Amino acid sequence: MAKYRIIVNPVSGRGAGEKSVPALRQYLESQGMEYDLLLTERPGHAIDLAARASSDGCAAVVGVGGDGTANEIICGLMQANGGTAMGMLAVGRGNDFAFGAGIPKGLEAGCCTLAAGFHKQIDIGRVTGGDYPDGRFFGNGVGIGFDAVVGFEALKMTRLTGFLSYIVAALKTIFLYYRAPTLRIETESQELTLPALMVSIMNGRRMGGGFMMAPDASPADGWLDLCIARQVSRGRIFTLIPHFLKGDQATQAAITALRARRVQVTALQGVLPAHADGETLCVQGEQLTIELLPASLELICQPPSSQGGP
Repeated sequence: MAKYRIIVNPVSGRGAGEKSVPALRQYLESQGMEYDLLLTERPGHAIDLAARASSDGCAAVVGVGGDGTANEIICGLMQANGGTAMGMLAVGRGNDFAFGAGIPKGLEAGCCTLAAGFHKQIDIGRVTGGDYPDGRFFGNGVGIGFDAVVGFEALKMTRLTGFLSYIVAALKTIFLYYRAPTLRIETESQELTLPALMVSIMNGRRMGGGFMMAPDASPADGWLDLCIARQVSRGRIFTLIPHFLKGDQATQAAITALRARRVQVTALQGVLPAHADGETLCVQGEQLTIELLPASLELICQPPSSQGGP
């Protein structure tokens, strides 16, 4: 029985996943690691492969890809509930989950982290509603409103990739999504009703490859970090973007930052476009419920001293 099951998304990072396979095999074999390697064949395939690996008794499932691949492996392992650890080799476009979880970008650094074998327990989120009435797990965050539309637009781009595609998509979205729906946002301790352009509910720190939605968040602290942007003019959206790049948006009057363990967002007027870890939850949702599942997944990552933080 293989100790590591490697799940490669061959189309991740414009084909970087598939191109990485020969070097990955060489490294694993040079380290004497016991493994088998599978390529995904369709969207959602990594969910099935990860769940099967857990039921097969694999010690760890290692994804090779980006945020979509990471999300599918999280979903598969959480559904299996078998205690299998997760590793990630971040070769995708955004790699936001990896950034927040202490997993370095790139194949070589990721393999070194895998070989070092440091493990920690991380929190996982679960969102219910939209196209997922039975719920979907996430590792990095849920985006509702503006940042969801940015992600939808970035996916349409064929010539741009990485962070640049998200920047261009954000500028385009200013002209597409500037009328905020009226939302009721309920946590375990408070309730807000307001026109909100964006509600980001974060377990990690970053979205879109560079937007620091929750700069002080940690996926191991037992909290969800909320970033709520109120209705502002299109011109004001332009001026807020640099603050999100620096991570100091909470200093701006239009932004509300909260912490919670359970959040329910209801559209009182308008609808909820939303994603989880970049995967579409809904385009015209009415209500989403997000809850945190503390310390529910074992992750192979860099130790805290290598991450430059807790």
